[in-house]
Amino acid sequence: MFKKLAQTATRVLVATALLSATSAYAQEVRVGGKNFTEQLLVAEITNQFLTAKGMDVEKRDGMGTSVLRAALENDQLDVYWEYTGTSLVTFNKVEDKLSAEDTYNKVKELDAKVGITWLNPSAANSTYAIAVRASDDKGLSTISDLAAAYNGDAGLKFGVNAEFPKRPDGLPGMEEAYGFDVARKNLAPMQTGLIYQALKDEQLDIGLVFALDGRIQAFDFKVLKDDKEFFPNYALTPNIRTEYLDANPEVGTLLNTLSAVFTDEIVRDLCARVDVDKKTVEDVSAAFLSEQGLI
Repeated sequence: MFKKLAQTATRVLVATALLSATSAYAQEVRVGGKNFTEQLLVAEITNQFLTAKGMDVEKRDGMGTSVLRAALENDQLDVYWEYTGTSLVTFNKVEDKLSAEDTYNKVKELDAKVGITWLNPSAANSTYAIAVRASDDKGLSTISDLAAAYNGDAGLKFGVNAEFPKRPDGLPGMEEAYGFDVARKNLAPMQTGLIYQALKDEQLDIGLVFALDGRIQAFDFKVLKDDKEFFPNYALTPNIRTEYLDANPEVGTLLNTLSAVFTDEIVRDLCARVDVDKKTVEDVSAAFLSEQGLI
């Protein structure tokens, strides 16, 4: 049902958006985004799409998760794309294991209390993943294997971003779920985008990656199986201030149009165009909107 929700709206919503293409919207909208490729892309795609519909868009990307969420709650932003699992665990501290559909329903219910509306979820599940080089996987196939390696003092160098060691849906939760600890000396904090190259260049043994990043395949990485299913579903979904949505319902319709188009394959391809093919976020976003017939 969860995937069906993201897919069945496609024809109707795309048609609605296309019929509205000649309409001029007077609204202003502040669009936020996080500081890694996938988020830079969805923020720019949203910027270009809403601008093409006649809206005055102010884009503020490159922000951290907690800062972005606070900006939305405090009326400093109107829209950004969040992940269901992030809200469930990090913002709402829900520890129950929920299905993808139940995760969406729960965060929709809880975040409504702070003035945030979750629009339709996309079919793109941008979950965290742990990767190794396929050519030198250290004998690891699962995160349980990784836990055993650390418990055996393997001393593997683990590349992580700044947020992961602090998030309950990140390293602390994963260590608790799998029963291991990574010594500080074995952690290598760095910007998310740098992890991939460092792992490829054998500066790391293990790296935190996003499951839909195009560099996983391009760099021949092997993703370790989350055999205890620790990571929740991270459906990429537009979040909008409820007060703003009430005043501008057509913006919700347009954002749902975008959400209905995103899939794992599409997001992975978009990220690869930027990170592997070295095209600009702006050019990739414009090409995507044209290819999808959205502008």
